[in-house]
Amino acid sequence: MKVRLKSIAILLVSITVFTGCFKWGSRAYDRFPETIALDKNYFYEGKVIIVGAGASGLAAARILERNNINYEILEATDRYGGRLQKDTLLADFPIDLGAEWIHNQPGILNRLIGLPGDWTSEELLPYSIDSAFSWDGIDYVQTEKEELEAFFNFFPEYKFKSSTWFDYVDDNFARHVKHKIRFNTPVSEIDYSSNKVILTTKDGVEHVADKVLVTVSIGVLKADVIKFNPALSNKKTRAINRVEFLPGFKLAMKFSEKFYPDAITFDTDIGDHGYYDMAFKKLSEDNILTLLSTGASPEEYFGVETNEEIVSAALIELDEIFNGTASSTFTGAYRLRDWGSEEYILGTWTNAALNKNFNLNALNESLDNRVYFAGEINDAHRQMGVPGAILSGYFAINDLLMNE
Repeated sequence: MKVRLKSIAILLVSITVFTGCFKWGSRAYDRFPETIALDKNYFYEGKVIIVGAGASGLAAARILERNNINYEILEATDRYGGRLQKDTLLADFPIDLGAEWIHNQPGILNRLIGLPGDWTSEELLPYSIDSAFSWDGIDYVQTEKEELEAFFNFFPEYKFKSSTWFDYVDDNFARHVKHKIRFNTPVSEIDYSSNKVILTTKDGVEHVADKVLVTVSIGVLKADVIKFNPALSNKKTRAINRVEFLPGFKLAMKFSEKFYPDAITFDTDIGDHGYYDMAFKKLSEDNILTLLSTGASPEEYFGVETNEEIVSAALIELDEIFNGTASSTFTGAYRLRDWGSEEYILGTWTNAALNKNFNLNALNESLDNRVYFAGEINDAHRQMGVPGAILSGYFAINDLLMNE
């Protein structure tokens, strides 16, 4: 096995699979709006239905709840959180199966809940890795530690120390509104052709509202899971279809010893693919190495479908680098989430760097001032990820309540 130093400029092209768009996130804090819906009071006598109980929907619902407005949330699955999900059984710390990093300054966590943004009560870990390698099938290539330090000092990233993004959204939003969620209620049609908006679920049940906020993933909209009557305009349909919503999966595996560096990126022609130490700086006794692959499904990347086959393929991939150590130290415990195959999600995240030319105004344009849209890609302030989803929920519900 050949080991050599590699330029940080090349390595960081691939390491963005772990930490998102650094430049975008580092600038986002300065774009945070001066006022958000939490700073206002609202009065609305009609009924609002929110479709989807992810971060956007829960944030919007929090505004309705605190202003005593009649509402309910229709959630297609049996849980809330959308692409936020945690596991507490694999390791001695909670595992993020979905969103994990904070691509922003720590104060963003306070600003999102209406508190001063120069601090946060959340325990965070600066994500500045000490060792990173790249593998192209032949060479196992290391970058210099000094170069890594210089990069992360310039583009700081953070992770939760002993909690998760799910916990943050649960504590600040979901716990206030979850009594209004109807689970296992997938919406198949939204009819806004009359005075009331009629939502029909997959089992044929109708729900009636004065206004509706749609917060499903852009993947669901792209797949026409929900039919609209009247149909969406060509402009809005084009805007939806131009958003790149990446397929992908996340696999966390438990090992009896730590044989791997902080991060390993793979040179591949199929999406972005790499492993990272999920227990990094967690003061954990468990060794959790996680594969994050975006831009391709497990079948497209590994040529396999079942969970067991995916794990086996990942171990074979690691064994090639570490001379069989992965298989010999694997405990058999793992957690896998293939977000691209989730029926009511159909992807991982919208990559801001890949969506520079989409029509944000068309995405956010309401349908006759009665059906509104929110989600991470709908955020006009470019906060990325979970903060963007929350802000989008705030601004969409503000528009819904203010426009008669």
